[in-house]
Amino acid sequence: MKLERESLELLQKALVKLEAGFNLPDFKVEFDTKKMEEVMLLTAEKMQDNYPYFHPLFAGQMLKPPHPIAKVAYMMAMWINPNNHAMDGSKASSPMEKEVVADLAKMFGWGEHLGHLTGGGTMANLEALWVSGKIHPDKKIIASDQAHYTHERISEVLKLRFDKVATDHQGRIDLSALEEELKIGDVGTVVCTMGTTGLGSVDPLDEILELQKKYGFRIHADAAYGGYFMLLSNLDDHTKNKFSLIDHVDSIVIDPHKQGLQPYGCGCVIFRNPEVAKFYIHDSPYTYFTSDELHLGEISLECSRAGASAVALWATHQLMPPVENGQFALDLEKSRSAALKLFEKISSNENFFPIVKPETDIVTWGLKGETTSKMSELAHAFFKKAEENHLYLSLYKYPTEKFSNPDFEIDSKYLVCLRSSLMKPEHEDWLDEIWKRMILSLN
Repeated sequence: MKLERESLELLQKALVKLEAGFNLPDFKVEFDTKKMEEVMLLTAEKMQDNYPYFHPLFAGQMLKPPHPIAKVAYMMAMWINPNNHAMDGSKASSPMEKEVVADLAKMFGWGEHLGHLTGGGTMANLEALWVSGKIHPDKKIIASDQAHYTHERISEVLKLRFDKVATDHQGRIDLSALEEELKIGDVGTVVCTMGTTGLGSVDPLDEILELQKKYGFRIHADAAYGGYFMLLSNLDDHTKNKFSLIDHVDSIVIDPHKQGLQPYGCGCVIFRNPEVAKFYIHDSPYTYFTSDELHLGEISLECSRAGASAVALWATHQLMPPVENGQFALDLEKSRSAALKLFEKISSNENFFPIVKPETDIVTWGLKGETTSKMSELAHAFFKKAEENHLYLSLYKYPTEKFSNPDFEIDSKYLVCLRSSLMKPEHEDWLDEIWKRMILSLN
C-alpha cells in the first residue's frame, strides 16, 4: 500500500463519537451516491497526474505529508466546518487554536504573547510586517537576498519601503552589508530568516541582536520553514545557539504545514508584546455576542478561517507535543540526520560537490565540470534522468559570485545545481535507495 488508508477506520469511529454529542432530531442530507462515485473516481484519476509527494523518493521540493492524525482530525472537523473568526462559528475550535498557539509560543520561550493561525506563511508574514509598519510607518523593512520573496511583495502591498542586502556564501545575511544599511538610520525592521527556503540557512540572530542594541530596530523572525528545528539535539552548535535566542525577537512566523505535519494551509504569527492587539481593533455589529473573551477575529487581518486547521494541529499536539526529546522532535532529527548523511556521500563522490553544509534538512550540490554553464547543463540533464529513475529532486540557482577561488571557470551569473528537502523522517531509512538512484542517474 502506497497511500496510507488505515486511518479511515479511525475517521468513522470519530464521526460516530462526534455525532453522539448533539442531542437533536435526525435529518438526512440527500445526494446522488452513484453520481458522486463517478465524479470522485474521475477526480482520483485526475489527481494521478501528480508527482508522488507522499513518498520518500520525492526528495525535492518542500512538500511533507500530513500526519495521519492531522488528516483524520481535519476531515472530522469538516462535518462541522467551523469558522475560527468568532466564537459563534467556532465554539470548540477557537479555544483549540488558542491552545496550540500557546504551545508554539512556549516552544519559542514565550509565556505572554499574542498570536493566531493563518492560511499560510505569506499571510502570517504580512501581519508581522503590517504591525512593524504601524510602529515604524516611515522606516524600511530589510531582509537578505535569500529571504523569501514574499517579504518584498508584502512590503509593496503595505506601501512600506523595502531593501534587500547581500548574503555570504552560506546564504546567511551579510552583517557588514546590514550594518551599512542600519547606519543610514531609516530601518524599522530587520527580517531574520531562521531557515531559508533555498539553502536552509539560518541567519546570525546572535549578531543581529547585538546590532539591535546599537541601532534600535524591530526583529521579525521568519521561521516559517525552520522554526521547529530549535527542538533538535543534532544541530551544529552555532545553529543551536542562534535558535536559543529567538525569544528575544519581536515577532515570529512558523508554518505548521511545512515541518509541523499539517495539511495546507496552516501558518502562524506570534508577537512577543500582546499590546500590538491595539492595531487590530475594529467594530463589527454582528460577529461578537456569544462570549466576552477575546475573539480570534479581533486579532487577525483574515476574517473567515478554517477551524479544521486548528482542530488538526490540536490533535497532532496531543499525540506528539512540540517539545525537546519528544517523538515529534525525534522524527525531525531523522530528517536532519538524512541531510548530513547525504552531504557526506556527496562530498566523497568524484562527480558531485556540495554547495554549502546543511544547517537544517536541505542539501544542495552541483555536478563537476570545467565551466559553470556546462555544470548547469549537467544539472538539468541529471534532474531529468533522476525523474526517469523515479527519484524526484529540485533545481536551485546559486549565485556564482559567492564562489571563492573555485577550480572551475565562472562564465555565468548563476550555477544551476540540485537540491533536496529531506523533510520526511522516512528519508533517513530510504537514503541508500536515494543514493543508488542518484548514481544510476549519472549514466
